[in-house]
Amino acid sequence: MRVLVRCLAALLGLAVAGVGLALAGETAWAWARPDAGPLVVPWPAWRARLAALSWASPGVRLLAAAVAVLGLLLVLAALTARHRGIRLHSPAPEVSVTTSRRSLARLVGDQVRAEGGVDRARVRAGARTVRVHAASRFDTEDQLRSRVREVAGQAVADLPMPRSPRVAVVVDSARTPR
Repeated sequence: MRVLVRCLAALLGLAVAGVGLALAGETAWAWARPDAGPLVVPWPAWRARLAALSWASPGVRLLAAAVAVLGLLLVLAALTARHRGIRLHSPAPEVSVTTSRRSLARLVGDQVRAEGGVDRARVRAGARTVRVHAASRFDTEDQLRSRVREVAGQAVADLPMPRSPRVAVVVDSARTPR
């Protein structure tokens, strides 16, 4: 959703810049040559057309409704593009404590990488699941899987979370069992 909001903001900024550039050009052109017609924007024809409209015209009402719907859609998009933190137990009722997905993944990843025999570890964390992908050259997959699951599970259990996420472990090992 953040990407959508950023793209909309960029497009709106470009549109405002374009309108500002056209307004500056038309103003300079009108000052330099007052008797000549418009430079790019046919504003005299627009002014004549708008003078013929009233606030009760169907076109004006339709445009107002379209602008209102667009505004509501933009407000809805802005409200849904919130920070999706992972809730932790609050020390007091008036205090809200959260952590980011990245922080949780970094914490679990550091503890998994500190475990002996783990060469690489990649962690993706969310409020419901923590996924750990670990690799080792010296341990078998079963040995590595059980150790990584235990370390990652303990790292998650040590956090003061109202509901602990499920830990999913995928391992790669160059060594095969004999």
